[in-house]
Amino acid sequence: MQPGEVDEGHRMTSQEQAEPHVLGSLRSADGNGIARMEDRLGAGIDEVWSALTEPGRLARWLGEFDGDLHLGGTYRSRFHSSGAEATGRIEACESPRRFIVATKGQHAPNEQVIEVTLTADGDGTILVVEQRGLRLEWLAIFAAGLQIHVEDLAAHLAGGERGDSDARMGELVPAYEGIAIDG
Repeated sequence: MQPGEVDEGHRMTSQEQAEPHVLGSLRSADGNGIARMEDRLGAGIDEVWSALTEPGRLARWLGEFDGDLHLGGTYRSRFHSSGAEATGRIEACESPRRFIVATKGQHAPNEQVIEVTLTADGDGTILVVEQRGLRLEWLAIFAAGLQIHVEDLAAHLAGGERGDSDARMGELVPAYEGIAIDG
């Protein structure tokens, strides 16, 4: 080939594009969906805990939280990526390893439970987020949104900015729709 020529045999088509990297798994229990994300973050456990529990840091990567973010406390939130609003309460808080929140969104018919666990892993942290009580017909959308939050947390910890959530939803929802629901 000469400089400037295009090798037609190696041009990638839209059908050949790589599938997006999926962090989660899906399952169901008692007629509700469960989305579980797991990722290794490049920050120590105390740094990750701070980013997950301090309102000023949450506002940089996840959304606005008003209220009491301590055990038994209640809060109101508005998420950057979707604009969704929710109320919640802190059900468990074991610094810096685990917390559980019960939350109800403005359009959700039932309460959801989000459990976050952190495990130190050398100079990083293993993050596991499980959201339970999701509507089965919206499970792929919830899973994609949850993964976007995990990616935004990782970007924040690395000193970066939140990603384009609309574009990322367009990539992740079809990928999660293709995952079988265990249950």
